[in-house]
Amino acid sequence: MTHPNPTPPLNAQSKDSVWSFRGYEMRPAEFNTAMVHFYRGEIQRSNMWRQRLDNTTNWAVITTGAALSFALSDPLHHYGVIILNTLLVTLFLWIEARRYRYYELWSSRVRLMETDFFAAMLVPPFGPHPDWAESLADSLLHPEFPISVWEAFGRRFRRNYMWLFMVLGVAWALKIYIHPDISLSWEQFLKNAELGPVPGHIMLLLGFLYNGLIFLIGLATAGLHQATGEVLPKYGDVPFLSSLWRAMETHEHATHPSARTNANQRPARQRQQLLALIISANAQATADRILKDMKRGVTALHGEGMYTHQDRKVLMVAVTVTEMAQLKSLVSAEDPSAFVVVTPAREILGRGFQPLKE
Repeated sequence: MTHPNPTPPLNAQSKDSVWSFRGYEMRPAEFNTAMVHFYRGEIQRSNMWRQRLDNTTNWAVITTGAALSFALSDPLHHYGVIILNTLLVTLFLWIEARRYRYYELWSSRVRLMETDFFAAMLVPPFGPHPDWAESLADSLLHPEFPISVWEAFGRRFRRNYMWLFMVLGVAWALKIYIHPDISLSWEQFLKNAELGPVPGHIMLLLGFLYNGLIFLIGLATAGLHQATGEVLPKYGDVPFLSSLWRAMETHEHATHPSARTNANQRPARQRQQLLALIISANAQATADRILKDMKRGVTALHGEGMYTHQDRKVLMVAVTVTEMAQLKSLVSAEDPSAFVVVTPAREILGRGFQPLKE
């Protein structure tokens, strides 16, 4: 199996194959058709998870309405049902945050196709960015959540659940005020706030702490912008909060300050890049296979074995993590006794990788 040239031509008249497997060669038109079907599949999957998000919100709204109707319809009903519903709504918020992370996984692939494949067809030089296919392949081979649980929790809270918690908080205070008798003094209000053996001031303190913590998390995560499935507002650099937001972001898809930005000005995914040093007695044949099959550049360095005092060529090849298996297979086929050293690269600039200059 061979991988495409990092910058394959999109000219429909090109005779070069884009992808081959077991003798079958896929032409550019076939490759584009496959990408269109893949895009449609990812759209369907992201829509399905978006509907699941709406279902969780509907559950929270329905249970809140039922709890308030029960608690406020009769003065004899205690406010405990409001507390139970607040805990239930928190559970719904947590479930929805988890679902939102899955939704972002599929929508991030859709966004990558839109910004780096389809948008590239509309503007010169009419070709995808060299790293888009590697980003997409890495997401398919090693799927990981693109956003942190903090961002998912805070975003769903600010979108929907903040208003539910506010309504529940007001209803809780109103129920304490009127049940069982209207509070005409602070002492009577504390008396009404009692819940079994728990004193009223303890219940009020727990209520304020619980709701305050939920609101604090929801508002403190407002600057997290790793999500790609929504149109997000732009926030400036806020002292202290910016450091807090960076600490709360997911680091599964690490970004580099010099990484290219997408159309929405968020950092592109930085894939793991490797540098391989190959010491082989059959260096020329190995280099030819890498150049032909992998379409990767090879640099030969002069080396000398200090034990045998034999001259050896050291091949230096820059690859991505998904190409490493093919590289090892090619080297093993040409020289089973070759010596290979693989090291992670902090940054690789040049054709086929990150552009040296945007």
